[in-house]
Amino acid sequence: MFQSLISGFVASVRRFPSRKALVLRGSTLTYEQLSVLAAKISAAIEEAETSSPLVAVLAHRSETAYGAVLGILASRKGYVPLHPRFPSDRLKRMLLLSGCDSVIVGPEGLGRLKDMLGSFHKPLKVILTRGAEAEELRPHSSPEHRFLSIDNVSKQATPVAETPEVAPESVAYLLFTSGSTGDPKGVAVSHANVTAYVRHVCELYGVTEHDRVSQHFDLTFDLSVHDMFVCWERGACLCSIPEKSLMMPAKFIKDHELTMWFSVPSLIGFMRRLRMLKHDSFPSLRCSLFCGEPLPAELAEAWQQAAPNSILDNLYGPTEATIAITRYRWGAANSSTSCFNGIVPIGWPFDGQKTTLINPEGEPVSLGEEGELVLSGSQVTAGYWKNPETSQERFVSLPAVGNGVWYRTGDLAKQSGDGCLHYMGRLDDQIKIRGFRVELQEIDHVVRTAAGTPEAVAVPWPVARGGSVDGVVAFVCGEKDGREAAILDHCRRCLPEYMVPRRVCFLDEFPLNVNRKVDRKRLAHLLKEREL
Repeated sequence: MFQSLISGFVASVRRFPSRKALVLRGSTLTYEQLSVLAAKISAAIEEAETSSPLVAVLAHRSETAYGAVLGILASRKGYVPLHPRFPSDRLKRMLLLSGCDSVIVGPEGLGRLKDMLGSFHKPLKVILTRGAEAEELRPHSSPEHRFLSIDNVSKQATPVAETPEVAPESVAYLLFTSGSTGDPKGVAVSHANVTAYVRHVCELYGVTEHDRVSQHFDLTFDLSVHDMFVCWERGACLCSIPEKSLMMPAKFIKDHELTMWFSVPSLIGFMRRLRMLKHDSFPSLRCSLFCGEPLPAELAEAWQQAAPNSILDNLYGPTEATIAITRYRWGAANSSTSCFNGIVPIGWPFDGQKTTLINPEGEPVSLGEEGELVLSGSQVTAGYWKNPETSQERFVSLPAVGNGVWYRTGDLAKQSGDGCLHYMGRLDDQIKIRGFRVELQEIDHVVRTAAGTPEAVAVPWPVARGGSVDGVVAFVCGEKDGREAAILDHCRRCLPEYMVPRRVCFLDEFPLNVNRKVDRKRLAHLLKEREL
């Protein structure tokens, strides 16, 4: 029988019912306790008679959030994470695009749900953790919405004991990334895609029930799937990092004696600036993984000194190729000489996955030449959710390269003589902000709407060494005329916090490049000059 994403968790419940599965804000849930919570949520989904193959989760770093992910999978459905801090309009758009008719809501999502329900006219089945919450929400809701509490379902909840049968191609989770047209872009990851990743990584890093694994990423970030399911696959303990410790996790790592760490590289730079990376600061770590943005060699070296007992791997992979698909093992003796422009290589593909570099005509480039990185294999997804046009552009046939479907990443890379891949930048205006994929065109679209002019663009700023980006600044052509606050307010209503411009700059005219397009590099140079 095909082993679905939840299979490993179910096996761990059988093997280790009393072991800790989740540490959350000082409290713990055993595998049996977390399984009972998942079973309650699964029973509520069944009672709600949801018709969609997907169920949304409006929760964040709570028992509800983790129990809902497992309960949805136990119901043979895929989960769609929604962040309670995203603007209401964006969440409603994501709900509509996903086709979900049910949403599981944690206490931390109630306020946002109140904002949404009155103007969301598609009937929703809202699954709550306490019955009293329904009475709190009804006055804010349209009459077509239905409310259920997991404590009031008729079916008795027992630990999830059997692995639900699902087709390998069915959706395990649907994530939305930034889209250049102003709409979020859905990536549907199948059970076959994600189980190929989880099982390979568990073997690669020798994960056991004795590991204590960091949970650093939000559920809306695909790297969170690694956090949860690599851990639960082997009966390890997932340690969810509290919000207040996300940017300063040194004490958390020590207090919880973590053995496995996973985060974006920019966090290392932040910790180093605060002098948290003293020699042998994290002796318990045996495995340190970084992904989501380029890893500067100096940051890899700083982390290795702080965690001398740990291996350090740089992982690479877009959401469309399921979490990560290549890796490079850092070694202080020789890695620094293998770096281009001070950036750690992205290495070699995982077993069973394929990578190659192509020119604009879709043909392989010569060794040592830059080309677009394309990917193929069991981890590569089938395309974008209900978006055949964009899918056809990015998921392509390349007869000159090899059989099967190849995903065009838009990333530039070059290959050294030993086959090692080196990340060299982007073909387009996509950037990473604190690891989140962002299309600058989406921010442009929102700023233009707010400013009432087509002459508005967003520029990544500031940009650290290695290309990691902490935010954006918007430029608008025309008189300032007191519009900055209104433009930023509109952006906050439409965009997640990490995409909202830090400020708006007004210019009489934009600098143009040789193709008569707005020159974002010159705009960034203007920002640098203003700070000097």
